[in-house]
Amino acid sequence: MKPSSIPVEELNYEQAAAELEEIVAALETNEGTLEETLDLFARGQALSSRCAALLEQAELRVRTLSGDDLSPSEI
Repeated sequence: MKPSSIPVEELNYEQAAAELEEIVAALETNEGTLEETLDLFARGQALSSRCAALLEQAELRVRTLSGDDLSPSEI
C-alpha cells in the first residue's frame, strides 16, 4: 500500500480514520520494504494526530453549543 498523496490536513475525520485503518492493516501484514513501512508508519502517526485534533475540535464545539465551559483538561 502506498500512502495517499492527499495532505493529512485536508482530510475530514472519516477520511483520516478510514486511511488509518488501511495503514494499520497494511502494517500488520509485514509486507513491503523497510522504507515503505516507515513511510506508512509516519503517515499513520500524522493521521492519528489529525483524528485526535478533529475529535477535540468537535468536543469543544459541542461544549460551546451546550453552554458547558469546561476545558478538555477538566474532564
